[in-house]
Amino acid sequence: MPAIHMLPIWHGHCHNEHLTDKTDFRMKYDIIIGGPPCQPFSVGGLQLGIDDPRDGFPAFLSAVERIRPKLAIFENVRGMLYKGRSYLEEIVDYLEKLGYRVEIEFLKAVNFGVPQNRERLFVVAHKGVWKSPVPDQLRPFTAGDAVGDLLKTLPPCPKFLTASMDKYVAKYEKASYCARPRDLHLDRPSRTVTCRNLNGATGDMMRVLLKDGRRRRLTVREGARLQSFPDWFEFSGAEGSQYNQVGNAVPPLLAKSVAKAAFCCLNGPTLSPSEIRKSRVPRLKQESLF
Repeated sequence: MPAIHMLPIWHGHCHNEHLTDKTDFRMKYDIIIGGPPCQPFSVGGLQLGIDDPRDGFPAFLSAVERIRPKLAIFENVRGMLYKGRSYLEEIVDYLEKLGYRVEIEFLKAVNFGVPQNRERLFVVAHKGVWKSPVPDQLRPFTAGDAVGDLLKTLPPCPKFLTASMDKYVAKYEKASYCARPRDLHLDRPSRTVTCRNLNGATGDMMRVLLKDGRRRRLTVREGARLQSFPDWFEFSGAEGSQYNQVGNAVPPLLAKSVAKAAFCCLNGPTLSPSEIRKSRVPRLKQESLF
């Protein structure tokens, strides 16, 4: 008799809506979790910050102000600690004026079981006691741990790099002073998985070097494995859309650790406004964030 694999069932409703700072949510919620677009602060972009039309923070902060949840979390790139630092300070100040205590977490996904050198900033606004997510990995998982079994055979319709792509990649790596080709190295965690290096034929695209010398781009499932998605998780839409879904995601194992910390905070004591004011510390000045 074949084994029966039970898949999780997702409850609730998902709405696709363009949010602005004028959106009326009509309901109250205990928690708001957001991922404002990272392009305004990513080192891979122009880092225009508040001047970038893709800046989603006005909508996020407006939602927090209107709904006044018990806890609000957003995730973004580490670039907010550098060129976007002044904007981050404005955001923290705004949340504090709304009566929240604000925590800044700079987390490395590889410390939470994700086979990838991904670093992300999490900002948490709350009115209780927050305990930082605790890394639980004794050793980093490597790219080989994640996708080694998938590389033993060619996937259907593999996408090999063309001669012109190889030439472009070589030129890109020379200009970037790469000491080691940016192929997927199975003996270490992968570099950061993004929409750009999964979906686009760019110089830093994610690729696998085969024994015969050919190189091919990663499949959606291989990218998902590097993000720590389980194989039962299905992505929908065209292939390009699926690549974007993988690259835009917070790695599930990292998200799980943050969610556990959020759960403990929501179920812990609630501080009074005076206790919140007394407990605030200048997080942005702590060198440990870097």
